[in-house]
Amino acid sequence: MRCPFCGNVDTQVKDSRPAEDHVAIRRRRFCPACGGRFTTYERVQLRDLVVIKSSGKREDFDRDKLERSIRISMQKRPVDPERIDQMISGIVRRLESMGETDIKSTAIGEIVMEALARIDTVAYVRFASVYKNFQAADDFEDFVHELRPPVGKDD
Repeated sequence: MRCPFCGNVDTQVKDSRPAEDHVAIRRRRFCPACGGRFTTYERVQLRDLVVIKSSGKREDFDRDKLERSIRISMQKRPVDPERIDQMISGIVRRLESMGETDIKSTAIGEIVMEALARIDTVAYVRFASVYKNFQAADDFEDFVHELRPPVGKDD
């Protein structure tokens, strides 16, 4: 594994342990050239996934990009980071088990929104605002109105 600090390819593993509910291995590494320490994660990848954007553009699926967008929507929310990791792993497993290597970005967005809705409604609305490209406050209001159950009027 190449050192992210100096580029040396001869780094050493100092510690390995299971991570993310035993679906990954966390490795603490050390670079003898510069003394840098860093962490890597090893995960099983069932198949190489390709994301088909709404524009038709194709790009390799990037777990880190998915994780970044989810973590942004979950910022400052009272959700355990390990629960977020489990959710991300579950989403990736679901995508890999769909049987297709080409997956539309809209399908990924829907799966993420479904998972966020179960964990935290604020994060769900945050993610939806980007995913559905909200342009004005009315867009938020309409979306949140759809989330709320209708209130019965007393007659």
